[in-house]
Amino acid sequence: MSGKLSREEYRKQKDLETARKAGTAPAARDEEGREINPHIPQYISEAPWYINDGHASLKHQRAPKNEDQFTDEWYQRGQRAGPAATKYRKGACENCGAITHKTKDCVERPRKKGAKWTGKNIKEDEIIQRVEMDFDAKRDRWNGYDTAEHKKIYEEYEKVEEARRKLKESELDKQDAKAAAMATRMENNANEFGDSDDDDDDEEKYADKSDMPGQKVNAKTRTTIRNLRIREDRAKYLYNLDPNSAHYDPKTRSMRDNPLKDQDPSTLIYAGDNFQRYSGSTSDMANVQLFAWQASDKGSDVHLQANPTQAELLHKKFKEKKAQQQDTNKESILAKYGGEEHLDAPARELLLAQTENYVEYSRSGRVLKGQEPAKAKSKYQEDVYINNHTSVWGSFWADGKWGYKCCRSFLKMSYCTGAAGIEAQEASSNILSSS
Repeated sequence: MSGKLSREEYRKQKDLETARKAGTAPAARDEEGREINPHIPQYISEAPWYINDGHASLKHQRAPKNEDQFTDEWYQRGQRAGPAATKYRKGACENCGAITHKTKDCVERPRKKGAKWTGKNIKEDEIIQRVEMDFDAKRDRWNGYDTAEHKKIYEEYEKVEEARRKLKESELDKQDAKAAAMATRMENNANEFGDSDDDDDDEEKYADKSDMPGQKVNAKTRTTIRNLRIREDRAKYLYNLDPNSAHYDPKTRSMRDNPLKDQDPSTLIYAGDNFQRYSGSTSDMANVQLFAWQASDKGSDVHLQANPTQAELLHKKFKEKKAQQQDTNKESILAKYGGEEHLDAPARELLLAQTENYVEYSRSGRVLKGQEPAKAKSKYQEDVYINNHTSVWGSFWADGKWGYKCCRSFLKMSYCTGAAGIEAQEASSNILSSS
């Protein structure tokens, strides 16, 4: 609001703001008819002086709408509009006859006699376009690119791959033919001259050249490509297709849990990586490794990988000494404190599972005959009566109040009056109801 307000106008304005905040007066509305929250601070609700039009509005706080409508239209390169004219038109190009450009801007080959004088072979008019683009479109390096042109690259690569595949097939056919001819020649030589030591050497030579399961040797680059599993083995995630089964980590190709938990792991082909890790001698090897680490920390020169035999023998001696020490400690404790007769007691299962008490149960588990089940005990005192009461506090309820059932008294820690108190209470209630 421009101009200085008088004291009375300022007071009215403050009263109106207070009433709007309290909800007793209607809220102010902007030019579009929307209500303005009266709790918005003044420095936000009022527009700056250079755009203030004197009306209450929050328009200056909203992002301006971009009224310019830009399209994805692009220049139609190499296209011309409609059929060509049949005769020369005034103001058209003197060379080709198109009216969309002048003679000096014509890109056609200069004719010996232009269309203005011959009236023949008049070219079509070019399509004049005015493409409206925003700031980003003008600076887009891919603006106007036709994605259909990228298909040509795909087609070219597909042709190259097809030619490469055919060439590889022809090379494999030649190799198969050579191998078959060599096998026939070797078989003829064996039948003609019989077996010899040279055949064994040849077998060993070919065995060395063959690839081992799980790896592939490239003779040209002299590199070995090793796979994490043999291709004939079933993948771990195919043992159980349930998505809620054992988790499979594709990065490390590991499945630690058993994918078939409802079956016996000993009868399965694969029962998880943890089953292989904790089965057989794996746990023994882990114990030996732990012993080697602990012995090395204490100063002993023990290393499982450097000298596994020494580590195994030391671990075996350590277990024997540990068992002897436990027996010695047990004998010394029994000799000092006694109680050896308690070690010869029957098994704990026999002591706790057998009894001469007869108990008969129903199908639902309820005791029909015999020992009754023990009641659950509380940490609070139960069945303790004070001040001559025969019932506990809270055993009586009336008119929204608790009391004692024996005397119907609603005063806690009061003295019990018995039946006389009940009669007095009934008489007082009758007198109150009659009056």
